[in-house]
Amino acid sequence: MTVWDDLVGQDRIAETLTAAARDADARVTAESSGTPPPEATKMTHAWLFTGPPGSGRATAARAFAAALQCTSPDRALGGVPGCGFCDGCHTSLIGTHADVEVVRTDLLSIGVKDTRELVRRAQLSPAVGRWQVIVLEDADRLTEGAGNVLLKAVEEPAPRTVWLLCAPSLEDVLPTIRSRCRHLTLRTPPVDAVADVLMRRDGIEPEAAAAAARATQGHIGRARRLATDERARARRATVLKVPLRVEDIGGCLRAAQELIDAAGEDSKQVAEDVDVKETEDMKAALGAAPGGRMPRGTAGVMKELADRQKRRSTRTQRDSLDLALTDLTGFYRDVLAIQFGSRIGLANDDVRDALDRIARASTPEATLRRIEAIVACRQALDRNVAPLLAVEAMTVSLRAG
Repeated sequence: MTVWDDLVGQDRIAETLTAAARDADARVTAESSGTPPPEATKMTHAWLFTGPPGSGRATAARAFAAALQCTSPDRALGGVPGCGFCDGCHTSLIGTHADVEVVRTDLLSIGVKDTRELVRRAQLSPAVGRWQVIVLEDADRLTEGAGNVLLKAVEEPAPRTVWLLCAPSLEDVLPTIRSRCRHLTLRTPPVDAVADVLMRRDGIEPEAAAAAARATQGHIGRARRLATDERARARRATVLKVPLRVEDIGGCLRAAQELIDAAGEDSKQVAEDVDVKETEDMKAALGAAPGGRMPRGTAGVMKELADRQKRRSTRTQRDSLDLALTDLTGFYRDVLAIQFGSRIGLANDDVRDALDRIARASTPEATLRRIEAIVACRQALDRNVAPLLAVEAMTVSLRAG
């Protein structure tokens, strides 16, 4: 299996990246032999991968990074870089390659300090591989100051450094940065392709795979979680009951509180899985005895860790809320399709009775206003409005229609 097999429904992107990896290979080979590198090349030092959630932006970037580090002997015989089996490919994909740095954040933003460290690393020559590759999975979370720090490195890169940036859209990246990158747009994978992946790679039953792929509208990560995690299915069921529960103000407020509580449970789960171990590891690294007091002078380090965990909890809660709002938008999209008599496949066919009930009781205009209320809730959360207030305002608007 090559590294490109992970790009579900992205054949055009895979072809482009394969051609660039071939040219990168030819350039390194020419430089090593002392001959002039080829003049025409499809390889460049900075790439920007954009696409909707679930399209596989980060997967494409990691696959390209692996292809650039591929050490398969078949390359010399015309084989495609990115075999998926050699040491270069394997270590790049699992995150242990010395010359591939994959940066993702579980916080709300990426600051100047972390970006400066990346820029410093980008100036180094490759240690064992052919290229120094920096994969920034959350380029849209760079603060303005961090973006300005990154700009200089993208403008004047080291000879063997490649930047691979990922963001939902071009507008999420500073204009000065995106103008210096080669841009690739990924699409949402077809539902059938996602279902096929779930069956082949995860061993999920065909019916469950098809239902999960359809419910998430081609989002591979969410489809896999929905098909394998009972808690994810329970949370989705709670969200899809909201349109039926907003018949009075009391129902609106209760539904909003339940959505907030579900997001809080996600945050609590992450804390249980990650924070406790992280804290214990830090205490051990600082020399604290099990169950004993912390050594003097370590209070600042522990406070910094606690602040980081708090920011991560906020990010997790917002991500969970965003997922709930995505499911809610999909519900009303299906309602609108029924009201217009469209023949497109319904994402939430498993709650067809609820869809029909809401469709009969309202008009397309009211459905559109409800979708706009969900969008307004998203915008309010982006402006740091208190989550409960934002969701309560949305549920009241859903009732009004």
